[in-house]
Amino acid sequence: MSASVVDSKQIDSGKRVWLIASGCAGAIGGVATAVPFVSTFQPSEKAKAAGAAVEVDIAGLKEGEKITVEWRGKPVWIVKRSAAEVADLAKHDGQLADPQSKRNPDEFTPEYARNEHRSIKPEILVVVGICTHLGCSPTDKFQAGPQPSLPGDWPGGWLCPCHGSTFDLAGRVFKNKPAPDNLPIPPHVYLSDTRLLIGEDKKDA
Repeated sequence: MSASVVDSKQIDSGKRVWLIASGCAGAIGGVATAVPFVSTFQPSEKAKAAGAAVEVDIAGLKEGEKITVEWRGKPVWIVKRSAAEVADLAKHDGQLADPQSKRNPDEFTPEYARNEHRSIKPEILVVVGICTHLGCSPTDKFQAGPQPSLPGDWPGGWLCPCHGSTFDLAGRVFKNKPAPDNLPIPPHVYLSDTRLLIGEDKKDA
């Protein structure tokens, strides 16, 4: 066998190894960028100091509307639900994976939001808009009823277009979906009836 043939095979082999290694590194890197959105949701004291809280005026927020703000690089949704929507939340508990938010509560649901509506005020939901599966951002599907990619008895909520996870209007995930947990509730506190502070849950913080 000539030297040129041997060299060619060595080069081809080297390319294959490089391509495989690059592909694996890329796949690992992709997971690493998606998972930390959820796994590091409860920040350390150092992280808290690095990420300032965000004050939001919700005086003009109407029923059925959503405000999106950024906190620590994450989208936080503030949604005003109607009294009927809040009352209907309990009606589909049997379809949810964690209706009482008991799974990983310290990571995903502060104590003051461990209720049926997952909020301080029943009508105002404050939730991180990142799917707990791979870090995608679900799309609004507030209208109840049958729709493409949704069940006929859809109560309103969110659909993650990446892998089909669905969440109700309290950010609770439905059963048999890729997302393992409900959407995270960030620390927050009301400074007044119309002013919210996202990122802290004490008025004197």
